[in-house]
Amino acid sequence: MDRFTKVITLLLILLAVYWGFKAQMPSYSGDLNAPETNFSTDRALTHVERISQKPHGVGFPAHAEVREYIMAQLQALGLEPSLQEGYTVGDWGNLSKATNILARVKGTGTGKALLLLSHYDSSPHSSLGASDAGSGVATILEGVRAYLTEGKQAKNDIIILITDAEELGLNGADLFVNKHPWAKEVGLILNFEARGSGGPSYMLIETNRGNGKLIGEFIKADPKYPVANSLVYSIYKMLPNDTDLTVFREDGDIEGLNFAFIDDHYDYHTVRDNYERLNRNTLAHQGSYLMPLLTYFANTDLGNLKSLDDFIYFNVPFFKLVSYPFEWIWPMFILAVLFFGILLVIGFRKRVILGNEILKGFLPLIISLVINGVVGFYSWTVLKWIYPGYTDILHGFTYNGHAYIAAFVLFSIATCFWVYHKFKKVETPNLLVAPIFFWLLICGLVSAYLPGASFFVIPVYALLVSFMVVINQKSPNAYLLFLFAVPALWMYAPFIKMFPVGLGLKMMVAATLLTTLTFYLLLPVFGFYKNKNRIAVLGCLLFLGFMASAHFNSGFTKENAKPTSLLYVLDTDASTALWATYENLISDWTAQYINDAKKIPEKLADKTISSKYSSGFSYVAVAPIKDIASPKIDISLDTVIENERILELCIIPQRNVNRLEVFTNDVEIKKAVVNAKVLSPYYLANRKNGKLITHYISNNEYTDLLLTLPKGEKLELTFYEASNDLLHNAQFTVPERPEDLIPMPFVLNDAILLTKTITFE
Repeated sequence: MDRFTKVITLLLILLAVYWGFKAQMPSYSGDLNAPETNFSTDRALTHVERISQKPHGVGFPAHAEVREYIMAQLQALGLEPSLQEGYTVGDWGNLSKATNILARVKGTGTGKALLLLSHYDSSPHSSLGASDAGSGVATILEGVRAYLTEGKQAKNDIIILITDAEELGLNGADLFVNKHPWAKEVGLILNFEARGSGGPSYMLIETNRGNGKLIGEFIKADPKYPVANSLVYSIYKMLPNDTDLTVFREDGDIEGLNFAFIDDHYDYHTVRDNYERLNRNTLAHQGSYLMPLLTYFANTDLGNLKSLDDFIYFNVPFFKLVSYPFEWIWPMFILAVLFFGILLVIGFRKRVILGNEILKGFLPLIISLVINGVVGFYSWTVLKWIYPGYTDILHGFTYNGHAYIAAFVLFSIATCFWVYHKFKKVETPNLLVAPIFFWLLICGLVSAYLPGASFFVIPVYALLVSFMVVINQKSPNAYLLFLFAVPALWMYAPFIKMFPVGLGLKMMVAATLLTTLTFYLLLPVFGFYKNKNRIAVLGCLLFLGFMASAHFNSGFTKENAKPTSLLYVLDTDASTALWATYENLISDWTAQYINDAKKIPEKLADKTISSKYSSGFSYVAVAPIKDIASPKIDISLDTVIENERILELCIIPQRNVNRLEVFTNDVEIKKAVVNAKVLSPYYLANRKNGKLITHYISNNEYTDLLLTLPKGEKLELTFYEASNDLLHNAQFTVPERPEDLIPMPFVLNDAILLTKTITFE
């Protein structure tokens, strides 16, 4: 292959990768003056701006303001919104009083209704909730407005449900599914969510059975930019992640489609989840889903969506969403194996393929896979060692995370080119045998254990065709080989980015290994490159360049602020007080209260107040005793009936509080009722660290506990009562954070935490 052809094919590969990302979502352009019947991203943004002005978690003052705004917008559309209010505890032991917002557009038919779903509460404490899930609420409000403006009357009823307390344990969804009569009328749900502030919106299915009919109907609805694949669907089903839709599926057996974006993950649940940082292309992508799906499913029989059959599906440019039934998995795999076997026979007969050369071809594959796997696996550990501040980004995706992904992808590519340059004497046909064998092994394993990923065999077919070409042609057309490599580029490049973005940089190993595996699929092109070491050197230089860029952006600034935490913890039993933090690298702001000089080895009790990533306090320091009013605990019942002891007590706040957690010692709780809500036997049997209940409190309401335990057991109840007012409480003079610091998400923060223990002998 001459130098010109090599350069052109490299450019074409880069162009294909670029187009694979570009084609995933629309490009935003100002559309405030778009026709009233069209979805307008700008009009949706006006809702996002209004919703995300203040933190609006359950119990926060702005929570009611956001609810009133949404109600007013639904009324402006000519609808008659209503509220559903009630306590619910869900499956996580999180109690709250949820207030759902509902509205209904009547259809002409009597079939099942289409439900449009999002939630309006933001994550507790500091999140402004522009993306999560102000973007979802805005998408629904603007989409329904555009749909109603068309003047068409749908066949199906359209229910709008904006749930509450999603962030606390899917409580609003639980309240609707189990208590509202409309729930039994729902045939399909479209749920709009976010786990970041940008990137493409992924479609994920929630179903108890097969996905065949849902996929078929989704394809018929013909959204312009579908981003979905059955691998993500299979992984999603195995992970403990939940959305409101999970409650509908588990408790109501109702099918649904999730639409959620995960890029710019560093904004998730932070004060930086604001109007300015919400990606406009992303919001436009949400609208591009809603409008065709709303139009289609508003007039489709929603009582016939259940299926026993599962389908493989994936998106590629130009073809949108491609699908085929699971029944094809093994025939396609067996056919690929047979094709490979036939080509091997042909190659041996032509003496193009030689046994000893094949064995040599396995060496660069193994070497490159091991090097890139090891580097990817330890990369996050090393980065946290070099930059300790990264440990305080609890979800593990740093502000410069995209630069790290690019750097390690380039490192993996450079490694592959360097290793294969060392084996340049092995002819391309012999080099290809090992990758084909390895990829077929992968396809066999996923067919057996992760069938949703069985579309992996399609790029392998393209590789087999390239193998056939290089067996029969000594100097094949490089551009033809490039065309056969395009499926691999389009299908795997998004995964290389998605895993470390969505799951944190600890998953960099997925990016380095996928890059390496994709390189193997491009070997028919790269195998004919001379001087592969030059590309390896270029890759190394680019790797160093991106690492340098990441280094210069590793500090914290106003736009990329450091997460920080500070709590005042008062132990009313011991009459002691502590400053506490979750930070591993203490900021100057936190060091006013906790620093090396004040650090003590003492730790709080093992029953630390719960957090998303099971984070415990990292440092504590002695604090002055403040006069903080402890809760009043009224014991109204303490009796023994046969072999059971029954206790009833009420915890009444004596100050403005946001949260109460109750822990027990290691004792069997046979039954627990909290504010008339029964905790499930499964939860009681599997609760961790002694946690009994978390009550996210609205309007300073009480917590009523009714407990049943074996007679003769000693019960110890520990109460953790928290208020998020440390920075504004008159008894404290904690200064506001500098602009390059933000409250740490996922943990209790800026709080006055009071602990109290009662023992029942």
